[in-house]
Amino acid sequence: MDFQSVWTEFKDPLHRFIVSRVSNQKDTEDILQEVFIKVHNHLPDLQEKGKLRSWLYQITRNTIIDFYRKKSNGVEFPDAEMESKVINKNDMTDEENINEVVSVWLTRFIDQLPEKYRTALYVTEFENMTQKELADQLGISMSGAKSRVQRARKKLKNQLLECCYLNFDRFGNILDYKINHGNSICDGC
Repeated sequence: MDFQSVWTEFKDPLHRFIVSRVSNQKDTEDILQEVFIKVHNHLPDLQEKGKLRSWLYQITRNTIIDFYRKKSNGVEFPDAEMESKVINKNDMTDEENINEVVSVWLTRFIDQLPEKYRTALYVTEFENMTQKELADQLGISMSGAKSRVQRARKKLKNQLLECCYLNFDRFGNILDYKINHGNSICDGC
């Protein structure tokens, strides 16, 4: 596929994708231009033409992330509108969905938690049991149940952060990740 065909077919969808994540029109245009410069420079390197769409959206996501990193000097994304603009599942194929990838890791990490934390986290997060119901079921105080769930979440978060570098927005949504291959805990990632 030649560059002009890619431009014609994907300019509008990528523009909409960027607009849904960047509030300023000028920034949107700059990001789109930067995306297509990258596409122009690297299109000949794309070996699997069937993955063109995935490749384009990955470049676009990375360019948006780079934009916010530059804007915030790597601290966090300050733009309030960006906070609510998480990656839309409808914009991506299953292989691109970062949340699905990370959810597989979370399942593995939850399984590695000590039993009391694994149970507390599982029933409150996946079975929608309240912490009060957990306390009643286990015969512990409400504050004990709350502490157990909080500790389980903290342990899970620590496991995940040991394994991966994660880039979050202010709401805790994962925008990007990089696996720490030097860590033995990350073998499942």
